[in-house]
Amino acid sequence: MWIAFYIALGIILLVLLSTLVCFLLVFYSPKRKKLKEDEFEIPPGEIYEKYKEEMIGWVRDSRNFPYKEMEIKSFDGLTLRGKYYECKAGAPIELLFHGYRGNAERDLSGGVARCFALGRNALLINQRASGDSDGHIITFGIKEHKDCLAWIDFAIEYFGKDVRLILTGLSMGASTVAMASGKELPKNVESILADCGYSSPKEIIVKIIKQIHLPVFIIYPLIKLGARLFGGFNLESYSPVEAVKNSHVPLIFIHGDDDDFVPCEMSERLYELCSSKHKKLVKIEGAGHGLAFPCDREKYLEALKSFETEYSTEKAI
Repeated sequence: MWIAFYIALGIILLVLLSTLVCFLLVFYSPKRKKLKEDEFEIPPGEIYEKYKEEMIGWVRDSRNFPYKEMEIKSFDGLTLRGKYYECKAGAPIELLFHGYRGNAERDLSGGVARCFALGRNALLINQRASGDSDGHIITFGIKEHKDCLAWIDFAIEYFGKDVRLILTGLSMGASTVAMASGKELPKNVESILADCGYSSPKEIIVKIIKQIHLPVFIIYPLIKLGARLFGGFNLESYSPVEAVKNSHVPLIFIHGDDDDFVPCEMSERLYELCSSKHKKLVKIEGAGHGLAFPCDREKYLEALKSFETEYSTEKAI
């Protein structure tokens, strides 16, 4: 009897230890260091080398442009921070959300240049557990989309009840804003841009597990359990595919067709399921993950301009 007890206890401890390891690898974000003036963080991987100097230039510009620091409290008490860049007083404001294990400066500095090219203002947001925002647990959009809703409320209160807002996200940020699209949004939110987002937390995690040749039937349950036990959230409680079925805000999906991290097929699926009256899917040829804008600026900007014209024209009638 004692032997069986110790065997069972050993198995339980092994499962708990494995669960903790999976949690730390997938969801935990340690303390982030502040970069020095001459330091620049660029996404890892060969595909980004071609655009390295351009990205560094965007970061330099974002550090030198005038900006205003802003912060809010999340629903669970975290302080979340962002930087506001104004192109023109009274212009629409994009609320920009970065990707998994990224930060606003690294992933979104090019967004300032893009917003300014469109005559828009930009609020670059560090998501929870990222940049100088509080927190140590990334939840793949489960809690982040609630933060997005809080930023919307803040923007309306700060800039005024007539402020025009656009939600923009890259990678996990795209899934964050897609999840927010399924909620009841104020009329201030004119449209949503989801750039290379995944279809659900489960699907992207399973995809990565397969990609690194680990057994999904063992690893995924440990990751899901880790989220529950150590992160306090259910990884499958909500997803972009569920949210877009209830979307009513104009929604444009942009994705590089050479994305081997988040497959373009995920945006295609979201587009098909999206219930918004105004929706659009734009594929950027040859673009890898998160590189649609630097790969083809002209097509990217033209897509956004034409989409805005489409939903604005009908709104004005």
